[in-house]
Amino acid sequence: MTLSRSIVATKADEYREQEPLFPVEQEAVETLPGAFESGEFGWRDAEWIVQWYYRRFLGAVPSAERREREARFGRNEFDDVRDAVTDVAAASDPADRIDRLLALEGVDVPVASAFLLFADPDACIVVGEREWTVLFDRGSLADPFPDPPSVDAYEAYLETCRSATARLECDAWTLYRALWRLWKS
Repeated sequence: MTLSRSIVATKADEYREQEPLFPVEQEAVETLPGAFESGEFGWRDAEWIVQWYYRRFLGAVPSAERREREARFGRNEFDDVRDAVTDVAAASDPADRIDRLLALEGVDVPVASAFLLFADPDACIVVGEREWTVLFDRGSLADPFPDPPSVDAYEAYLETCRSATARLECDAWTLYRALWRLWKS
């Protein structure tokens, strides 16, 4: 079954009503794009994205693994993080954006995609097994989730999502919320 506008709207609304992290995510979607573009953000803003990527699973990622990945990101110099994030906010090519973020310790393609979501929530979407699987199960992606996803796999996923957002007349943040809830259905 393909995604319809009504399914996406319903599931995105369901996300807003039922997911405990929605209020802080929505605030980040509203404030971080401008902060990243101007470079006017702090360490905790960047650190929050890494934490959010793993903690959005509400315990499904083992604590030791999550803490190790967060600690690896914490070893970066803030100037390096700020430079990478402001470069990402200014760039338009997804591969360039991902590559710039991959230079940071503790950032892989999925975490980089989280930075892209919060840098450009209209056009970029986070990648994870849940979101990918919903699209795969509906025939939008040809292959199951590649663990870990490569830059090329993310680009194919992003293109699929951008086609869906154009067809469904929604932004990537809305599509993400719908995919997350569809996985739970």
